[in-house]
Amino acid sequence: MGLIAAVWITVLLLGGGVALDRTLTNQVENNFDEQLEYILTAMIASAEIGPDGEVYFYRTLGDQRFLEPNSGLYWQISGGEYEPWPSRSLWDRTLVVEGDHFDDEAHFYDSDQFGRESLRMAERSVILPGSETRWTFVVASATEEMDAQMQQVRSILIWSFLVLGLGLIVMALLQIRYGLQPLRRVRAAISKLRTTGENRITEPLPTEVQPLVEELNGLLEHSEKQAEEARTHAGNLAHALKTPLTVLTNAATARSPDLNEAVFRETRTMQRHVDHHLARARAVGRRAVGHARTDVRASAEAVRRAVERLYPSGRLDIAGKKDSMVAIERQDLDEILGNLIENAAKYGGGSVFVTVDTEPESKDCIIWVEDDGIGIPEAERSRIFDRGARLDTGKPGTGLGLAIVRDVAEIYGGGVTLGESEDLGGLLVELRLPRA
Repeated sequence: MGLIAAVWITVLLLGGGVALDRTLTNQVENNFDEQLEYILTAMIASAEIGPDGEVYFYRTLGDQRFLEPNSGLYWQISGGEYEPWPSRSLWDRTLVVEGDHFDDEAHFYDSDQFGRESLRMAERSVILPGSETRWTFVVASATEEMDAQMQQVRSILIWSFLVLGLGLIVMALLQIRYGLQPLRRVRAAISKLRTTGENRITEPLPTEVQPLVEELNGLLEHSEKQAEEARTHAGNLAHALKTPLTVLTNAATARSPDLNEAVFRETRTMQRHVDHHLARARAVGRRAVGHARTDVRASAEAVRRAVERLYPSGRLDIAGKKDSMVAIERQDLDEILGNLIENAAKYGGGSVFVTVDTEPESKDCIIWVEDDGIGIPEAERSRIFDRGARLDTGKPGTGLGLAIVRDVAEIYGGGVTLGESEDLGGLLVELRLPRA
């Protein structure tokens, strides 16, 4: 930032300095030319034609330097076959004019005809009354004084812009250092977190970095939450596997005759628990990747085709919006809808009705899954989400389907509730998922 500021300030000052130098030096040169033109006009106004046809002044020019040899200020009049008439300051020298042309207005140019003495010349062509000769009036002045003024202007500009540039660069560096000081305080606060074991940045910081501090605190809270979830899931999995392992250990120790059936039954239970926790872990991982977009209707149609093969005698209808998108991965949505629709087909009376996006104005996408079964008593609706909870033990299952539905939905910021279907009379499952 300091290097960019220094380069940019230098470029701007160089550009401004060159432009200002051109303006001021042109102004000095214009003032110098105006003085020469004033003398040239005075010469023409004082010139007349004598009896012999030559030019003379009926009044002398007032500048004393025209009378001093090599004074640096000269005039000369020439025309036709007449010999040039020079000022006394020219002494034995003659001004060489620029080409054979006619200047209605004063013409200015530089000349080095006197060697090291550079001249600024003003020239004009005039035909005086009483003469047909084209007379060329020339005034020349040494440029030493003008060059000195230009050098003085350039010196003032260079030193002024140099001091200005250094001051601006120093101020820019100080501003950068002061402006970035809050970031150094944030770095110190993060270092304090790492060394002291604190879990939040609590010290007051400037407004400019407060959003960054809030995001850091949010990231720390998110990390703590994930770590706590991981510990909870690991404990839950260990607890879920402990009972089947105990049963198998006891059966093996006692050399139970139904050991094979016990191994088959308990390993299926353990596999279901493992699948449950793996589903949660996958959902947490996919949620952290980014913003997902899944078509609800497409997922529901795919699940219906699979369920209809398992329960060909049942009826499964899907209605509602066809373009609803939710912020959840397709695989997780398939698993949620698969559990809900399969449960409705398994435990219902044979008819399942799925409605997609029942409230389009809601911030969440609401999905209803209804069946025509006997439903679930209101007192049992909260318990049914517990792992392993089953109300109908006459049909195969592990009691983890609704637990998976609830856990995965909550991971994505949604939820699931149970109610009674007004149309079919059985269970109504209301699934809420965030819109994409």
